[in-house]
Amino acid sequence: VERLQARVRDPRANYAQSLMQLRRAKAASVDAPSPILTKTSLMLGLGETRDELRRTMADLRANGVDVVTFGQYLRPTEKHLSVVEYVHPDVFEELREEAVSEFGFEYCASGPMVRSSYKAGE
Repeated sequence: VERLQARVRDPRANYAQSLMQLRRAKAASVDAPSPILTKTSLMLGLGETRDELRRTMADLRANGVDVVTFGQYLRPTEKHLSVVEYVHPDVFEELREEAVSEFGFEYCASGPMVRSSYKAGE
């Protein structure tokens, strides 16, 4: 989500830049024999709100993203950011349903153990 970008990501990257790259990837497939599906992932549990997640999903769809995944952030070492919240599995399911039915994503994988490569072969 945009509010947490500066704290969570490498300072050389930002929210607008990420959306632009996703938009470019989608645009590059316009003349391809079969369109490229664009995908991005969000890790939850860093203090984001449901409204921020909804705004992010709207931004992603507005920039042509087809697939989104939601997973639980897990702190890899004590040098990394602390987990603010362990998101309940029911919330992951609600987000999956919203992503597909309300925002129109073609596919959404959402759960505590989902990672960006979740079911990548499919």
